[in-house]
Amino acid sequence: MAPFKFKQFVIHQEQCAMKIGTDAVLLGAWTSLSFNPFSILDIGTGTGILSLMLAQRSNAEIIDALEIDDAAYEQCVDNFELSAWADRLFCYHASLEEFTDEIEEQYDLIISNPPFYIPSLPSASRIKDGKKLESSRETARFQDAMPFEHLIKSVSKLLSEIGEFSVIIPFQEEETFINLAASYALFPSRLTHVQGNPKSEIKRSLITFTRNHTEVKKSHLIIETERHKYTDDYVTLTKDFYLKM
Repeated sequence: MAPFKFKQFVIHQEQCAMKIGTDAVLLGAWTSLSFNPFSILDIGTGTGILSLMLAQRSNAEIIDALEIDDAAYEQCVDNFELSAWADRLFCYHASLEEFTDEIEEQYDLIISNPPFYIPSLPSASRIKDGKKLESSRETARFQDAMPFEHLIKSVSKLLSEIGEFSVIIPFQEEETFINLAASYALFPSRLTHVQGNPKSEIKRSLITFTRNHTEVKKSHLIIETERHKYTDDYVTLTKDFYLKM
């Protein structure tokens, strides 16, 4: 598999279950860095794309990533070492639970493109040819591997008092996620709904949480007007990364 080339870095992804997708690029480009975070944590990093995007966009001195899958961890380390920001990037090979229990530091920015829970596909139906699906892709894809509450609980411990937590989730999970976050005293400050095109349903929610109650800044993003014809808003958001933008 050929590597995915961005303007300032390259992602090798042949060992990773979840390949480069629009969700990760959206989150990495959308997340605010206006408060100049000193330290960043990328939970469930996969290829390392979010960490690399934030390294390109920020002057953060510490950018830590966390990955539980063996092959994805090794690939992430390689991608970090090949980048121009290798001295600021570090990947931990551990589960979120292990990491949260052992780490004492807090982070000014936490970012995550978490596994998605798909209500229409309960655990009992994840069967193919009489075998339960337990591949790396399944682990990366389904929320069972890192339940939303597990993620939010860990973020509530790892986030600094002035910190921000940015995440991308399915739109249908937005209310549940926001309510869970509130139970851990994390509140939305910024929210963008994402549509693939003007006629499609809202697909994703990009949300930033803080420890403070503030008025939520809401916006809407449409990716394409028609197939491969991108909106000005999407081009503006991603042009620093995609080669052909």
